[in-house]
Amino acid sequence: MALRPLDNALPVTPERPKKQAKIVIPAHKEKQQLPELGVNDENKAPLPQPSSADASIDYISSEDLKAFQDPDVKIQVCESLNDVRRFALYHSGLLLPILEKVVSVMVKAIKNPRSALCKTSIMAASDIFRAFGEKLLDSTSDAFNQLLLQLLLKASQDKKFVCEEADRALLTMVEAMAPLPLLHKLGLYVGHTNLRVRAKAAISISNCVSRMDLKSMEEFGLVALIKIASNLLNDKLPEAREAARGIAISLFRALTENEEEKAGGLAKLLPV
Repeated sequence: MALRPLDNALPVTPERPKKQAKIVIPAHKEKQQLPELGVNDENKAPLPQPSSADASIDYISSEDLKAFQDPDVKIQVCESLNDVRRFALYHSGLLLPILEKVVSVMVKAIKNPRSALCKTSIMAASDIFRAFGEKLLDSTSDAFNQLLLQLLLKASQDKKFVCEEADRALLTMVEAMAPLPLLHKLGLYVGHTNLRVRAKAAISISNCVSRMDLKSMEEFGLVALIKIASNLLNDKLPEAREAARGIAISLFRALTENEEEKAGGLAKLLPV
């Protein structure tokens, strides 16, 4: 049997909500509980608020680092990354025998999730590049390859101040090393699965090629360079496509430079 609605039933009266007891806070206590917004008094200027945890960290530029007075003693106990930087800039001969170990430690520090430690490590990498240049490529270990990979990864991440520092380190690397052997290292990342890593590698490749003469380009392989440029022209990221155009322009200039010289010499021989 179906149930019919009980329209004649008495309506249910909802319970009245119970009144909450009011708590009166004295005026002087209320002021104490208000959060400080950086202004303690209307007649005082607001106190500066740090934007992040890294704002209070003092990053030392290479120009401000000083040489050690007793480097032979200090090299026995290298206490910090800034010490590594000082050795690289002023006492590189003492650092050279342990360079591979130092680079390996730097790679681990760059991988550290603490942004401050990561940035200082990248700054140390720049000083290492300035001091040793292509000597880093002579190593039989995988230390430099790991360092290059980490710099490309950090240059591709979202933290702006870490990304910018990694970009500077990559540019310093290109300027400090012979372009041909470095180009062989960078060429491995043209097909990297990470779009940003590929774009950062492309920029470094373009910077390398711009420093090469025709002989160096031929030694690397003109066909190989043209293939790299053509592949990057179809890349999804504009940075990679722009780098491909830079490679093409450098190739064109190198190939036409001799022709322009010949044309100029011929013009001098011809009578006016």
